[in-house]
Amino acid sequence: MHCPFCSAVDTKVIDSRLVAEGNNVRRRRECITCAERFTTYEAAELVMPRIIKAGGIREPFNEDKMTAGLMKALEKRPVSIERVEEAVTKIKASLRSTGEREIDSRTVGELVMSQLRDLDEVAFVRFASVYRSFKDLNEFRQEIDRLSNEEKSEG
Repeated sequence: MHCPFCSAVDTKVIDSRLVAEGNNVRRRRECITCAERFTTYEAAELVMPRIIKAGGIREPFNEDKMTAGLMKALEKRPVSIERVEEAVTKIKASLRSTGEREIDSRTVGELVMSQLRDLDEVAFVRFASVYRSFKDLNEFRQEIDRLSNEEKSEG
């Protein structure tokens, strides 16, 4: 690791700790040349599958795009950023656990809806209305009725 202060090649690790629920390692380092200290973070590089869009176009998984969709659905809803980040982490873990190199965008959408259903029902219906292209009020009612019936059967 190069020193960010003097660009020396030799640095030594003086402390290591697990952070982010054990998914990252925080290392405190010291430059052997100039004695400056700095912090680095280490995480496993996990390859996300490519997404196959409706038209057959393939594109890299874009976490920012998915998070933006979640945030749009959750706009003005009482859901903390921490819970949104947890949902994103779960979705990414689900995608990775398939072991597939490419995944249909529909699968990603269904995972997002599943997480939204757990986070906030209003946000879920918002997202579903756009994702499933609801055409009229009856389709909204059907989705809300389905959600209500699921709650009754779970309760």
